[in-house]
Amino acid sequence: MSVTPSEISAVRRFTRFYTRQIGLLNDGLLKSPYSLAESRVLYEIANREEIAASDLTLDIGLDPGYLSRMLRGFEDRGLIERTPSETDARRQILSLTQAGRDAFALLDHASAEQVGAMLSDLSDTDRRRLLAAMATIQGLLGSPDQPAEPIILRPHQPGDMGWVVHRHGVLYAKEYGWDETFEPMVADIVAEFIRNFDPKRERCWIAERGAAILGSVFLVRQSDDVAKLRMLFVEPEARGTGLGRRLVTECLAFARAAGYSKVVLWTNDCLDAARRIYQDEGFKLVEEEEHHSFGQDLVGQTWELEL
Repeated sequence: MSVTPSEISAVRRFTRFYTRQIGLLNDGLLKSPYSLAESRVLYEIANREEIAASDLTLDIGLDPGYLSRMLRGFEDRGLIERTPSETDARRQILSLTQAGRDAFALLDHASAEQVGAMLSDLSDTDRRRLLAAMATIQGLLGSPDQPAEPIILRPHQPGDMGWVVHRHGVLYAKEYGWDETFEPMVADIVAEFIRNFDPKRERCWIAERGAAILGSVFLVRQSDDVAKLRMLFVEPEARGTGLGRRLVTECLAFARAAGYSKVVLWTNDCLDAARRIYQDEGFKLVEEEEHHSFGQDLVGQTWELEL
């Protein structure tokens, strides 16, 4: 499908807004004597080991002649120095002098202050939305061979339960046509989890990349011997990464360490991806029952795993 003029206009409108928002068109970035390109080169030299001019040309796309003139200017101002590589004498390694480190520190501090001021006017929810949108843009437009930021699993924190309820409601409506009655059921589950949370025998894992939440899962106590796996969820953008399987594996490892002898779960047969993970981990289907819930005719399933 060809790109429409309105789509092109929307992207150009956003870039004009953002360059104005952070002052990229000013003579000096962040009221410094350095242009945007110069500031980026100083950043790369400050934050990378064994970096040469050829690396900068390839990685940030600067014209070799322009970069060469910029580096000579940095040398004239005493900001950088070059030393031969220990492994390849033809390769000149760039590093900051003390004056260069001081100059970069001022730039770095000013940049952090500027971004902090921009974010401080936003609510926690809006900051998450903004950062998630930025991560999406970077993921869609970034180089395919650029290594992705790792997905980490962390314990829940304030605000996460609201996200769990919201994203379940939105995504299950979009993908399965479930109505608004599903959302209060999820809200009841997370409310009960928080009210009765036993950190020694229960856990919630939140999957996060950067500031974007990509998934979650819960393990709760059903009895002294039986734990229940609940609400496995993976955002569409993280599917295919193995995140769902990783969340389930974490649940089972914790259940074993906590002394449970069995893990059970309830799901619906339309959730194919989750069911395949449960089967691969050794869960056995022990019961099925037709029911009408969330505006749909469904088949509920109970699965069990002996640990």
